[in-house]
Amino acid sequence: MSQTEREVRVRFAPSPTGPLHIGGVRTALYNYLFARQHGGKMILRIEDTDSQRFVPGAEEYINEALAWLGIDIDEGVREGGPYGPYKQSERRDIYREHVKMLLDAGKAYIAFDTPDELNAKRAEIPNFQYDASTRNSMRNSLTLPAEEVKRLIDEGTQYVVRFLVEPGRDVEVDDLLRGRVTIKSDILDDKVLYKSADDLPTYHLANIVDDHLMKVSHVIRGEEWLPSAPLHVLLYEAFGWSDTAPQFVHLPLLLKPDGKGKLSKRDGDRLGFPVFPLEWHDPTSGDTSRGYRESGYLPEAVVNFLALLGWNPGDDTEVMSMDELIAKFSFAHCSRSGAKFAFEKGKWFNHTYLQTKSDAELAELFKPVLKAHGIEPSDFSDEYIARAVGMVKSRINFVSDLWDHAGFFFKEPVEYEAKSIRKRWTPDMPGNMAALAELLESQPDFSAAVLEPIVLGWIAEKGMHLGNVMNAFRLTVVGECKGPHMFEITELMGKDETIRRIRTGIERIQPAE
Repeated sequence: MSQTEREVRVRFAPSPTGPLHIGGVRTALYNYLFARQHGGKMILRIEDTDSQRFVPGAEEYINEALAWLGIDIDEGVREGGPYGPYKQSERRDIYREHVKMLLDAGKAYIAFDTPDELNAKRAEIPNFQYDASTRNSMRNSLTLPAEEVKRLIDEGTQYVVRFLVEPGRDVEVDDLLRGRVTIKSDILDDKVLYKSADDLPTYHLANIVDDHLMKVSHVIRGEEWLPSAPLHVLLYEAFGWSDTAPQFVHLPLLLKPDGKGKLSKRDGDRLGFPVFPLEWHDPTSGDTSRGYRESGYLPEAVVNFLALLGWNPGDDTEVMSMDELIAKFSFAHCSRSGAKFAFEKGKWFNHTYLQTKSDAELAELFKPVLKAHGIEPSDFSDEYIARAVGMVKSRINFVSDLWDHAGFFFKEPVEYEAKSIRKRWTPDMPGNMAALAELLESQPDFSAAVLEPIVLGWIAEKGMHLGNVMNAFRLTVVGECKGPHMFEITELMGKDETIRRIRTGIERIQPAE
């Protein structure tokens, strides 16, 4: 079956060694977009063969993060599927069988070299690597008698199985993004495929076997795995699977926002942005790392932002839903070079997506923020919260910003901005505010359309300074001289609350010295 006729099946295969880095999220997203565009399947495989680096809770974190982002998994540890298990530690028998296949075919060999022996060779030979030029001087099944090999194994001596790389070959790697890359086999070492110490394969063997048995059609991964691609090509050949080998795509790295090098957690800590999709609590150190979800980002904004880091739709379109991204996605528009992590653009996307939310939707998102500030949302009607949010939403990047802009709707000021007091609270202002309170108390209609011309006309009639009076009015109600249109505020708050705040302000605000 040709590559074009195969069902598209991609896999995201993280290791449960900690939180999912945002670069890994982008890799998962590109796999998902490609699979969905071609009507294919998205597989989540947990690569937990490195038992020394396993971190409790990491697997659950990965599943929760992908679910939050809307990256739906078709086959995986939770979902099941026809080619499971989908956790590598549960596939030991499968790997043992394939290690034996390579050994029986003379494509791999057993090595007994201890760490001390390997270190001695490294000290003896500059740039030492275990390959055709050195393997015959090492302690392995190529140099030891078969009886000695059997005796060592029967005695429980620890060993590894290494892949036999033949020198003098041109190994061709076809990459959808980078084209054809040719590597001389002479530079490849005899990689370890299996370790008897923990009865588990290494990354190289497990990936090849699993991708083949799970019928993966495309391996879409970060460019850091590009150096391993020639070895994987040779392994497919050694198993006789070259005709069904997947197509490679090695994605560019996410780079630091400033300077050189790939994006790290340290960059996020230094510049104040998350590098993980969800908050992570390290079970060993107890440290907490910020997450996009807990920082107030919408999942659709994160997805849109990440999609455009290393890819473009071929036009100037920036805001795209998941369905639109799926329709437009193509590796033809992916960059081969790394993409700087423009985290400020992520804020812009979040702002943009927040503006698409209805006032009612934002009000629901705002309720937990109100509770966090000691306000019981049920003390206010849903309509009141929605209208308050609607007045200020154009000013926010995150839902949490709503408190800074709309908190006064729910809690009267206890402090008043000093700068505004100095500028606006003149000696005659308490009397002016008292007169304004009396005027407002006499008004039967408190709607903005009716109240605004009445108050402005009253100010003009009294010969008062419009800016000073209106800003002092705002200061008593809001606590500072900023916010939405003043008469929209008073319409929502109502007569009683507005007048009460004016009179409280008169009592509390002390003129600047």
